[in-house]
Amino acid sequence: MLGSGQLGRMFTVVARRMGYHVHVLSPASGSPTGQLADREVVAAYDDADAVARFASGVDVVTLEFENIPSASLDAAAARAPVRPGVFALHATQHRAREKRFLAGLGVPHVPFAEVAAGGDLDAAIGEVGTPCVVKTAGFGYDGKGQVRVDGDRGRAEARALAAGQAVVVERFLELEAELSVVAARGLDGSVATFAPARNRHERHILDLSSAPAPVARAVAERAREITVAVLEGLELIGVACVEFFLEPGGRLSVNEIAPRPHNSGHLTIEGAETSQFEQQLRAVTGLPLGSAAPRRPAAMANLLGDLWSGAPPDGAPGVAPDWAAALAEPGVALHLYGKDAARPGRKMGHLTATADDLQEAEARVLRARERAARGHGAAPS
Repeated sequence: MLGSGQLGRMFTVVARRMGYHVHVLSPASGSPTGQLADREVVAAYDDADAVARFASGVDVVTLEFENIPSASLDAAAARAPVRPGVFALHATQHRAREKRFLAGLGVPHVPFAEVAAGGDLDAAIGEVGTPCVVKTAGFGYDGKGQVRVDGDRGRAEARALAAGQAVVVERFLELEAELSVVAARGLDGSVATFAPARNRHERHILDLSSAPAPVARAVAERAREITVAVLEGLELIGVACVEFFLEPGGRLSVNEIAPRPHNSGHLTIEGAETSQFEQQLRAVTGLPLGSAAPRRPAAMANLLGDLWSGAPPDGAPGVAPDWAAALAEPGVALHLYGKDAARPGRKMGHLTATADDLQEAEARVLRARERAARGHGAAPS
């Protein structure tokens, strides 16, 4: 596993349960994944020689995030299969390449214009029109590296963002909902799609996901069809998430692709026949994919460091939320990521709730989080 955060941790839980050994390469020791892995190798992701040595000691390499330098990916691929695949990672770790891939595939996507480093940002904004969103072409997540431009508002900030680096200008769309589809593609080319999830964001960070999303059947089927086309076009082996904008009237546009398990797919652990992490393991090891059918409606709420009482910006531990109060809510499961310090905006864990209907699942998980925040106790060991 290249990458050592919560996605690798949840993958490792499944892998260990199924009898696999997991080695993780991490930039620091004691990482969330390293706490559970059989072996933790400490090295920088851009140290191609270290990545090559790491890959020489395993049967297959997979990833928990896409922004591994290409030289390191090539070094790993020379010694072991890299899944989801070097092409899939190359296409999705840069927004401009990703947009060109989507356009070439012929799937609906957000209208955009590219601006090379030092290029004419104002001309691109004029081409797309305002309101629009200016995004860094590489290494953006959770809303980082984005500026909304509406007329002259935000234009100076966008120019500062674009200074010295490539950006993508995207048309701002009025939305009915934000959706995502997590899917797995196996070595035999088979694809299994989970039910579309409806996502709500706060401060550009995913706050609440619920599935199956309450959308028209035709919208859900179209989202799944597009997702299958994307995974096949990328020749991806593993798990990926396709994020969608849903406009009034039912039009879907692909926003982004994540070539790995996704935050909105965490609810599959309790809510689906096979979790996204087991699907990742099955895919990269050549096992048949499991059923992605939903067990029950499910909702997931992120637990950010803001919930830890007294958690200051410098990352001191703070006081943990009241997990006993949260788990008193029926149908709720707690997942903590093993991070040693709570900071505002940092993903520390999540809660999942299942119920007989989606509205009740959402209500349960939000009540559980609110109960945890109201009273604080000792952090669980």
